[in-house]
Amino acid sequence: MAKPKDSKEGRSGPGPESWLAGELGRTDPGSQAWSLMHWMMVTNKHRLFAMAQEFDLAPQQMIALRMLGAGPRKMSELAQSLFCDNSNVTGIVDRLEERGLLRREAAEGDRRVKLLVLTKEGERMRVEITKRMAEPPPPIASLSEKDQRQLRDILKRAVEGVSDAEAADALAGTAPAGSS
Repeated sequence: MAKPKDSKEGRSGPGPESWLAGELGRTDPGSQAWSLMHWMMVTNKHRLFAMAQEFDLAPQQMIALRMLGAGPRKMSELAQSLFCDNSNVTGIVDRLEERGLLRREAAEGDRRVKLLVLTKEGERMRVEITKRMAEPPPPIASLSEKDQRQLRDILKRAVEGVSDAEAADALAGTAPAGSS
């Protein structure tokens, strides 16, 4: 079976024009915009993996460091945020602790509960990772400043529709009430 051609680029196989909405024949601008944002994330995933390698971390470890920037968290909360089992987080945390990037501390009021706290080195690395992650990928960086501003402003208007509760649920890895 022949691979579909992406009409814009003439390439065989999946491309931005045949991704998600295009695959389903959806032509409404909202679906197309969402498909393009998803395409941009998928095609830039290699940057995340390369960045993790530069810091000698697994991608999950790098994301865990980012999440701990908000302050101490229980291991179960980190597991939920990373959408993984507690047993998987134990391995991630063990390796970060071995590197001196975080430590486990007993929670006030219940010494059985362990909180994950970044060390000074962990916070330094988290800041460096954040700087790198904030750099736009080449397809966005190559847009004119005017186009970048327009893209930012449109996305800002879109995220204004996300409530604080929805954002907190998303960052905690929990489903909002009433969703399925």
